[in-house]
Amino acid sequence: MPPQTAPDGAPIPADSPHLRVLAQYVKALSFQNPGAAAAQAYDVQPTIDMGVEVKSRPMGQGEAVEVDLCINVQARREDTLMFSADLVYSGVFQFMNVGKEDVEPLIWIECPRLLFPFSRQILAEITREGGYPPLLINPIDFTPLYWAELRDRQSRGEVAAAGGF
Repeated sequence: MPPQTAPDGAPIPADSPHLRVLAQYVKALSFQNPGAAAAQAYDVQPTIDMGVEVKSRPMGQGEAVEVDLCINVQARREDTLMFSADLVYSGVFQFMNVGKEDVEPLIWIECPRLLFPFSRQILAEITREGGYPPLLINPIDFTPLYWAELRDRQSRGEVAAAGGF
């Protein structure tokens, strides 16, 4: 196998830290559309509530990590539920030549950042197929979610585990 090169053509050392995406897939998808018929009768945009969560677990002997990007969305007009979507989009990642102190930020920030565009596309398609304009979620900065998780663990008195599990 020839040595890998950077965009500028410079060779990348074999022992440089990097992240490999081994797999990515829809783990769970639920779409409920009780307001489909009523959606056509309104000109008012529904209120959208969205939640995002990142979960991870080691695979095998610690060689790989499965990361779940969980997104749930509910659209309402006043008290009427128009639709709800719950998506768990997952990936299996391998970290090569990465220090233990750098694994957790990669899991909580970089892995979901790589999964997000696919999750966004799935939610856009499912809402369009449900009779609504495609739901286009703005890009998410996962760094504040990571810091919030660290604060929550510290407030519970938990010590940060290597790898964030």
